[in-house]
Parts: sequence; C-alpha cells; structure tokens
Amino acid sequence: MAEKTSKGSVSLEGEKVLLVPYMEAHVPKYHSWMQDPSLLQATGSEPLTLDQEYQMQLSWSRDPNKETFIILDKDLVVGDLSHGQPHVEAMVGDVNVFMNDLDNPHMAEVEIMIAEQKSRGKGLGKESVLMMMAFAVEKLGINTFQVKIGESNVASINLFRKLGFVQTSHSNIFKEVTLELQITRTKNEEMLGLMGIMIKHT
Repeated sequence: MAEKTSKGSVSLEGEKVLLVPYMEAHVPKYHSWMQDPSLLQATGSEPLTLDQEYQMQLSWSRDPNKETFIILDKDLVVGDLSHGQPHVEAMVGDVNVFMNDLDNPHMAEVEIMIAEQKSRGKGLGKESVLMMMAFAVEKLGINTFQVKIGESNVASINLFRKLGFVQTSHSNIFKEVTLELQITRTKNEEMLGLMGIMIKHT
C-alpha cells in the first residue's frame, strides 16, 4: 500500500487483484459497463451520459465520506504492474465504502461490482472486499460494515454471508436485504493480518 495521505494516492495489492484509485482514464470503460441493464439493476444505479460519468468520477475522488477503488485483475495487466497507473486493460470492477451514517462515524457501507463476466467466479470479489475492509479498519477507523443487496442477487448475498455478515433487515418495498458485520477484536486481528499479507508498499 502506498503510504500517502492525500486522497486518491493509495493503491492496494493482493494475490489476485490490484486496487487503484478511480482515475479519469477509467471513465470510458466504466461508462460502457453501466450501459448494461443488469449491472444498473444490481447496483441500483441510474444510466448517465459520458459527461455525467466524468463529473461523477471527479466528485467521488473529492468526497471525504467515500473511498472508491477500481479492481484490476493482475492476470490481465499488460507490462509492468506499477502502482499509480490506470491499467485500463485489466479493469474488471470496483469496490467502495461509504461513511454516510452521521450517528455512527465508525460504520461504513460496502459495495462490490465485478462487471466483467469473464472475471467472475475467480475469487476476485472476495479478495477485493477483504482488502477494502482491512483498509477501512486500519486507515478509516471503521468497526461495523453494512451491505444492501437486491434480494435476487443471490451470489452477492452468499459472498457476504461467507465473510461473516448477518442479515439485519429486509425491505419488501425496495426488495433488498441489509447485512452487517461487527469487527470484533478477533476479526480485527484477522483484518490486520490481511493488511500485512495482502497489501504491499510501493
């Protein structure tokens, strides 16, 4: 992990993935993903124009309550695996945390999307979520994670349950379930262990 304090300067390297900041160079491919109706539905997103997507990328990069990383599949990286480079050819999805609960600044909502069909089922989503949570515990002081997932997205629900999340509510109106994970001392040690094993300094 790059130990820089400015937002957008940190990248995280795991066994299978490299998480890099969402850069301007990523926007066209990200925009092409979000033309897929199934991805829009799975992420609860509205379709944007390319100009709007550029504006969204800029606002995300400046938002102090949001951390966004683009997921790069290390098997798809062409050339040197250098941190700080967009490596658009290896983009497969994104992972985010939002700190939007004013009553609990130590809670964060997690989102994960593996947009490239060929990169699903390889464990990239699981590793990306674990790395993001380890980062959020260590660097952002988060101790509770929450996910809101459409009830039909069984694969995503199963992923988070395997990571120890438990369902706390179900919305018939929005047709989604909410799951949470409390970071206990044992879980925190596990996360800190992941920081040491999976995140490298540049």
